Amino acid sequence: MLEIVAKLESRLTEIDTLLADPATMADQATLIALNRERRQVEEKLAVGRVYRTHAVGITEAKELIASETDSEMVEMAREELRGHEEALPDIEREFKFLLLPRDPADDKAAMVEIRAGTGGDEAAIFAGDIYRMYERYAEQQGWKIDIVSSSPSESGGFKEIICSISGDNVFGRMKYEGGVHRVQRVPATETQGRIHTSAVSVAILPEAEEVDIQIHENDLKVDVYRSSGPGGQSVNTTDSAVRMTHIPTGLVVTCQDEKSQIKNKAKALKVLRSRLYERELAEQRAKIDAERRDMVSTGDRSAKIRTYNYPQQRVTDHRINLTLYKLDEVINGDLDAVIEPLIQHDRESLLAEQSSTVAT
Repeated sequence: MLEIVAKLESRLTEIDTLLADPATMADQATLIALNRERRQVEEKLAVGRVYRTHAVGITEAKELIASETDSEMVEMAREELRGHEEALPDIEREFKFLLLPRDPADDKAAMVEIRAGTGGDEAAIFAGDIYRMYERYAEQQGWKIDIVSSSPSESGGFKEIICSISGDNVFGRMKYEGGVHRVQRVPATETQGRIHTSAVSVAILPEAEEVDIQIHENDLKVDVYRSSGPGGQSVNTTDSAVRMTHIPTGLVVTCQDEKSQIKNKAKALKVLRSRLYERELAEQRAKIDAERRDMVSTGDRSAKIRTYNYPQQRVTDHRINLTLYKLDEVINGDLDAVIEPLIQHDRESLLAEQSSTVAT
């Protein structure tokens, strides 16, 4: 472990040297990759250096106890030893977590697709609630959120809404939100006070950059048409809406939120690129780990992941049997209360798998 800390320090020095090279500064893709790696190395080193302090402290304290004749000095050394030995296991575990292989998409922005499922109007209203929950969470994290396309419901909320969230480690945290979200509550239109159950599906895709996925113009079929729905007087008078089809895969993306056809094309291309990137990543994961079906890690969108029970003020995440009686806080953006335990569970699972692989 101490050797790993030394290697990380050496790598940090190498990266800083490369970042100071004019050739690197002229290469945007390399510059982005190196800055991203530097942040990761610094994060590991921050914990690794604390680990080293305790590990070295234990060695030095033991040596002092063995060689020192002054009883007061020996007692001080024993006290230091106890402090280091108590602190070391937790910091060692945290360091091992950070050394686990990272999902290459964790540092990317995320494309979030929210769709109303079973439950009619109430599902659409809940889709709006889920979007606002993510909007508040993004604000708390200092992230930027941008609506790519939306299909509002007449009763409020959305039949579908797609947004882009950018910032530090967005996909690394938001990927745990992919799946079916179920709500149990009494709708505003319910006169007899009966509890209804509705569902919303959420897809979280890593937002691909041009260097990740290159789309050739010849592979695209772009149709333009007049927008429909809310949007002002001019929205229905020009062919600004865009339907983009990726011919090789058959993937179709539509965008009509902007009044400008050019802006709608740009947004549609962004969504398409992310969907293609997510498909490519999914294929890679399937090849590498065909037998692993852990919902937390795969982000499988087909399963129910969470229930929001309003009468009991309860939020339950079914993947790790987590129950919190703080629904108002969660729905108002306090998602860390749910996401942090999921991240911890994911790390524990990966660490256990790694230990099992080493043992065999």
